[in-house]
Amino acid sequence: MLFRSLVAVSVLLAASPALAQEAPVQSGDHADLGAAAGRFVVPTNAERTRVVVDLLTEAGLKAEIQTFQGGNDHTGPMEGANVVTTVGEGPADIVLTAHYDAVKLRDGALSQGVVDNAGSVLALIQAAAALKEGLEGQPVAYRFVFVFTDQEELGLIGAKNFLETHGKDRIAAVINADVAAYGETVMYGENNGEQSAFVLAALRGLCAERAFDCVAFPNYPPSDDRVFSAAGVPVVSLGTQDAVGAHQMWLAFNGGRDNGLKEGFVPPVFQRIHSTEDRLAYFNGDDVARFGLFVADLALKLSAQLDEYRPEPDEDASAVEAPAAPNAAPEAP
Repeated sequence: MLFRSLVAVSVLLAASPALAQEAPVQSGDHADLGAAAGRFVVPTNAERTRVVVDLLTEAGLKAEIQTFQGGNDHTGPMEGANVVTTVGEGPADIVLTAHYDAVKLRDGALSQGVVDNAGSVLALIQAAAALKEGLEGQPVAYRFVFVFTDQEELGLIGAKNFLETHGKDRIAAVINADVAAYGETVMYGENNGEQSAFVLAALRGLCAERAFDCVAFPNYPPSDDRVFSAAGVPVVSLGTQDAVGAHQMWLAFNGGRDNGLKEGFVPPVFQRIHSTEDRLAYFNGDDVARFGLFVADLALKLSAQLDEYRPEPDEDASAVEAPAAPNAAPEAP
């Protein structure tokens, strides 16, 4: 999560010590996910690239490394690498993104980057594996493209590179996941433009169908989603928290000066990310697996909804109208 741009919360962080709150207990049902999360605790982001590739390969998914020249004014030029895997062969794409890079701390060490953002990466790998298994041998209207981006923490650079090289014409919608290592409450942003209205409608419908606790944020923290919304591509950004933490976060971003939070209070998640507190102890495998299946269901729901709006070809070729661009948003039902 591109946290440093959130000025108001940064000021609060400077004024408040980190909480010594106990982490969620990880169930044995998804101990394999806990072990996978532990593999991200490495000294460099280049090693995290390798972890993503290995986990995709182990899940039976083909991983493609797309290198690019990135970096910023602070780091200077530096190579980055997005990791991409696809499921299905549809004529247009539903893109699912999560950044895998971790932030470098003030002492030069790399954050463990579990909450931000190995949890989301593992959830999307779960989603990709579930879609691959569920769609085996079935025709699909859309191809699902999973993009694990690099250098998000340096300014959304990996996402920008992917959009530049991939182009937006094939993209029907984007689902971005950031900060989703624990908690059963799904948070989502509503601030990605009018073109994203149908994506929000599908998400809200799924929340109701699955009886998930979902919290809508009129103002949601920036992540790779902003690259796509700036280009006019329909997108939603998702994260997870425990219910109390999600509502505290909502108040911090949307409650204004009279938000009811104690003066100097910072939601626990913002005391963890971009610090030494972003550690493996907070990872909850059950929650991540649950969220991964939720994301897979959302991708399928979007595919079905978009397919419903696809124009039927006219038998009279001379009367055929040009089809809408894949990323043109249908009206929200």
